[in-house]
Parts: sequence; structure tokens; C-alpha cells
Amino acid sequence: MESQSMSAHHDMDAIKGTTSRIPRLLSVEGFPEWKYRIKKGPIRITTTLEDGTIIDKQVKNYTDDDFERVEEQGKALATLTMALSPEIAQGFHEYTSTKALWEALIEVYEGNEDMKQSRQDMLRQKFNMFNYVLGETLENQLQRFIALTTEMSSAGVMVTRSEINKKLLNSIPKS
Repeated sequence: MESQSMSAHHDMDAIKGTTSRIPRLLSVEGFPEWKYRIKKGPIRITTTLEDGTIIDKQVKNYTDDDFERVEEQGKALATLTMALSPEIAQGFHEYTSTKALWEALIEVYEGNEDMKQSRQDMLRQKFNMFNYVLGETLENQLQRFIALTTEMSSAGVMVTRSEINKKLLNSIPKS
């Protein structure tokens, strides 16, 4: 029994991360939460031209601080790649910079504007169709509803508090 508890705790650590271990991206559905937990995006070494244009800095113009940032870049790439499950990482082996890998992950898991709109539409439909499931406890229904509204918020679907309250109250079984 204790080993099951330890295994469940270890599985949760892999998903949520710990102070010494970063969270793992395990599925498409988990990307918004994973992205939130990673927080730090790619590091770029840039320079600003006289006209205000920002471009990537050439290596021959790097300062000591820039070289330190490059080292950080390597660590960031290692951290980001270690945060991917082996199954997901296989699809991203070609990316050799943190920036490129980060942008590829964003493109694959968040998609283009059409995909985002489609996902938002699907979530709105799911919200509109949300209802009590026969035999479901009130606690489970509430957890399912909170997960849906959180997912909607992460996807940029705006719903007023009034709509949320009304939908939840109308979905509660009369008994």
C-alpha cells in the first residue's frame, strides 16, 4: 500500500515538478499547464541597430557576459529537453537551440491561429453542453467543471462570471 502511495507521489512529481526536478510534458492536453510551470522562455543574444531594429548578435562581437549567456542557453536547452517525455522528445531532436525548440513546441502544441480558434470553439461547445452525468458525485462534477473553465481560460476563451455561475447552477441535478 505504501509503495502505491510513493509511486503516485513520484508520478505527480514528474507532472508538477519539484525544487530539484523540472515538470515533464507528457501529452498535448498538458501543454498549457506545462508551459506555465516552465515559465522561462528562450535566451537570445541580440543587438539593437541605429534604426532600432533588433537582430541576433554575431559571435565575433560577443562580450564575456554574452558568452556567459550562451552557457546559460546550453543549460536552458538541456533543461527544456529533459522536461520532455522520451516519446515527445523524439519529435524534436532536430532543434539545437532553446529558441528554436521553444518555438517548435509552441507551434505544435498551441497551433496556428486556425487551430487555436478551432480549439476555442470546441471548448465553448463543451461548456455549452456541460451537464450532470448520471451517477456522478457533486464533487466530481465540480472538479470536471473547474477543469473545463480553467482549460477555457488557458485557451483564451472569455466567459463572464455570471455565465459560469449560471451554467454550473443549471447543471447541478435537482435532487
